[in-house]
Amino acid sequence: MSSSNDSEKPRKKSAFSRRGFLQGVSVTGGAAIGTGLLAPETAEAQAAPGVVSGEVPITLTINGKPYKTTAEPRMTLLDVLRNNLDLTAAKRVCDRGTCGACTVMLDSKAVYACTVLAIEAQNHKIQTLEGLSEGTKRHPLIDAFVANDAQQCGYCTPGFVMASKALLDHNPRPTEQQVREGLGGNFCRCGTYMGIRKAVVQAAQQTNGGTRA
Repeated sequence: MSSSNDSEKPRKKSAFSRRGFLQGVSVTGGAAIGTGLLAPETAEAQAAPGVVSGEVPITLTINGKPYKTTAEPRMTLLDVLRNNLDLTAAKRVCDRGTCGACTVMLDSKAVYACTVLAIEAQNHKIQTLEGLSEGTKRHPLIDAFVANDAQQCGYCTPGFVMASKALLDHNPRPTEQQVREGLGGNFCRCGTYMGIRKAVVQAAQQTNGGTRA
């Protein structure tokens, strides 16, 4: 039988306490912020110590002219065109190499500028929509797009024009099916595909004698 003094003995403290729990959450929460859980790009940078950072000088040949700037090695050609050089015709939409709004020409080939590192575009010939006009002189594609109402909001239009330019440079007299296939990597939310195809046909007729049946 326990004595009456047993109830007066001090109780042993539990290893777990609400205060301790809250303090632990506070500490781990601070650690989470410190390691970048709330800033994924910071965590990624810390987790990859071999990633090169810091801007380096680069020279890009765009529309026949040399452009000197500085850029981090991870910057895309699209970022440098728009943010560093104020060549904003190429548009950022998906930023995943899917929609084609950022299409430019690299050594006469249509590419997505959001998938090309600017530092790797050195020593290559880059052509953007800005290079298709000089004063009042314009490439026939530009007038053809306007004449055929091939744009609505216009956001995808620069990419379509550059993809069309690459198509006609490689195939001056494309068939209707070849036009459709050649522009398959570009998308228009406004649905102006029919006008765009007609514009390519018109430009081909003006510059290269027309399309094949």
